[in-house]
Amino acid sequence: MESYMELLDGLENRFGGIELKADALPESSVLFESQLKCSLERWLDQDIQVVWIEIPLSHASCIPIAVSEGFVFHHSTTEHLMLTKQLVKDAFVPLYATHYIGAGGVVMNDKEELLVVCERFRGGGRPPYYKLPGGALHPSEHLADGVIREVFEETGVPTHFDGLICFRHWHGYRYDKSDIYFVCRLKPMHQIIKMQTAEIEECFWMPVQEYLQSENVSQFNKIIVKVAIGNKGLQQTWVDGYGDRERYEFFIPEEDG
Repeated sequence: MESYMELLDGLENRFGGIELKADALPESSVLFESQLKCSLERWLDQDIQVVWIEIPLSHASCIPIAVSEGFVFHHSTTEHLMLTKQLVKDAFVPLYATHYIGAGGVVMNDKEELLVVCERFRGGGRPPYYKLPGGALHPSEHLADGVIREVFEETGVPTHFDGLICFRHWHGYRYDKSDIYFVCRLKPMHQIIKMQTAEIEECFWMPVQEYLQSENVSQFNKIIVKVAIGNKGLQQTWVDGYGDRERYEFFIPEEDG
């Protein structure tokens, strides 16, 4: 009598594939290998396009088994590795995240002074240069919240979000990923500086005209500061029909009149 092998339990997705989550994997890597082989045969008969397997650290011994069956790495987090296998040639496999997201703040006071910082760690022996405070967004963090947080962490100056001025996009950044850097206009709530000494070497209010004429400021920063003067930029707003404000964030120009 032919023995029955239980298949791995997965859910079909909208790309014609099947996804296996961590809780669908057996505890034994030997059992995983047997079930995976049988499951692949069944999925081929069912015209499944792609198989996705999320393998947590607790099941790391399953990774070489999946690779031996033709799976490749798709992406990883600190908790799991995602692998995929195309059962149909050229089947569509969406890419994982390809970009870093960062934000900087143009913070000007009523004296036409600009809040600037000089980073403590500068690559390649670069001389001191003055930049806008800011940094990388946290996962699931809105842009407006992130730039306010970063400016406060580096300078100790609390601010209000006032507008999105521009963004810069480049490739070949950290780990060969691309990078999008948003520049926002912020209003300071006070001018008392409490500099973050771990990463920042200098932090002070610099007259805007001095900043625009300084040799220690990049051309890009000079351009965006000029744009920020007298320019409201895109305003943070809401669009009806999107129910979750924790998930969505919109920036739209103000209507004339």
